[in-house]
Amino acid sequence: MKRTIKYYRIIWLKYDLPAGLSVFFVALPLCLGIALASGAPLYAGLLTGIIGGLVTSLISGSQLAVSGPAAGLTTLVAASIASLGDYKIFLLAVIIAGLFQLMLGILKLGVIANYFPSSVIKGMLAAIGIILISKQIPIALGYDQPDFWTGGFLKLFSNRQVSDNLNSFNHHITRGAILISVISIILFFLLQHPASKKIKVIPAPLLVVIAGVLINTIFANAASAFSLKQTQLVNIPADIFAGISLPDFNKVFSTTQIWKDGIAIGLLATLETLLCIEAIDKLDRRNRITPVNRELVAQGIGNMTCGILGALPMTAVVVRGSANVDAGAKTKLSAFTHGLFLLLAVLLVPFLLNKIPYASLSAILIITGYNLTKPKLYHNMWSLGWKQFLPFILTIFAILATDLLIGVSIGLLLSTYFIIRSNFKTEYKISKKIINGVETEHIKLNSDVTFLNKVSLKKALEEVAEYSMLTIDGSECNFIDYDILEIISEYENKAKERHIELQLIGIKKVNVTALH
Repeated sequence: MKRTIKYYRIIWLKYDLPAGLSVFFVALPLCLGIALASGAPLYAGLLTGIIGGLVTSLISGSQLAVSGPAAGLTTLVAASIASLGDYKIFLLAVIIAGLFQLMLGILKLGVIANYFPSSVIKGMLAAIGIILISKQIPIALGYDQPDFWTGGFLKLFSNRQVSDNLNSFNHHITRGAILISVISIILFFLLQHPASKKIKVIPAPLLVVIAGVLINTIFANAASAFSLKQTQLVNIPADIFAGISLPDFNKVFSTTQIWKDGIAIGLLATLETLLCIEAIDKLDRRNRITPVNRELVAQGIGNMTCGILGALPMTAVVVRGSANVDAGAKTKLSAFTHGLFLLLAVLLVPFLLNKIPYASLSAILIITGYNLTKPKLYHNMWSLGWKQFLPFILTIFAILATDLLIGVSIGLLLSTYFIIRSNFKTEYKISKKIINGVETEHIKLNSDVTFLNKVSLKKALEEVAEYSMLTIDGSECNFIDYDILEIISEYENKAKERHIELQLIGIKKVNVTALH
């Protein structure tokens, strides 16, 4: 026992402590930025990161994944807070989301992500990226009013709203905020260049935040007109735990919208988590595989804790997980350590966090949104053909025009259509063969033939010419649906009337007289 403790202490000191510190520097600005994008109190994002580190990591079976607030949930969370009208009621939806994930894990339904087509998931993330960018542009320009975009994405372009917003721009934007945003975005792109590898020991989001703080400090000391207003800086109370909003459990059955939002958040958080876990497992040099059902239990308990304590919903996050791997983490203690550092930062140095400009956080989120919807992604999906590109692009447009849940549903329907259409073509093959010197129409049934093939098979049989020979071969089928057997048995009488010589191989006839 003592040897084991000593071993883990050495591993923590040598690998997981520095990795946890590195992930902390990545997570801190993202926790603040995602809370900002979600329209939630800033402390809520920090609390989610703390709970993800101190609670979820200990229950999870993943050694390298790191949980916290996710950019992919911002659109749904912001819409839910706005529609429910009270953050305390929204927290009930977070608890329901956690309960939903917990049930999925207990019922061993972690395979759910495998039933969502890749094209739809990529379309969903690309649409979230577009919305994320659009929501952050006003903040990047220094606009500090909360009502800039009041509707869905398409409403951004209504004549009245755009004209009203442009008029109010003259009173609320700050040239200093624009300058900080531009410098932050340029700095972020420069840090992605291979030549900047030597300074990548400091995470790009942290460097962007430091640059924003330094620039605004210079403006303030010089009494420049470029200096930011107090409303354009992060504002976290000194005693963060005194002002935390707690859920209003009396309202849990007040409206079905709470439950709908909870299930939607739970489903999206589950998809993001399982996709992240798959990606992080591929990066693990020790090839460890995360038990997905245990991960859903961990995420469910984490999200229920978030809802009870007033935090945003969480997922496992690729950015944090990959930063963890790059920093040389060995065990889940690195994720725990990052949560510990977040807690210490909130308790000991909130005054430092309050020097961060919103413009710096919006620049980080604009880059995050860009990474979700890169032009390269659209080019790659186009190169895969219409069956992949159409569900992808339709999912994007549907989400932008309606909401996340309806958009994903429309994408799933289109993908299902392509699957059914493909099934029509692959489950049987029509050809002409020479059998005993006679040309014969040959229909070969493949693998499993179901009722989905009824329409096309009927059409194929109707097109067989009179006074010909037809062979229907089902010898290699694993399963032939009764509906198909019924069509073939009915066709035998039609074949005689049309003078078609019909031969059946490996196909059992069924009694169809009861239908007449």
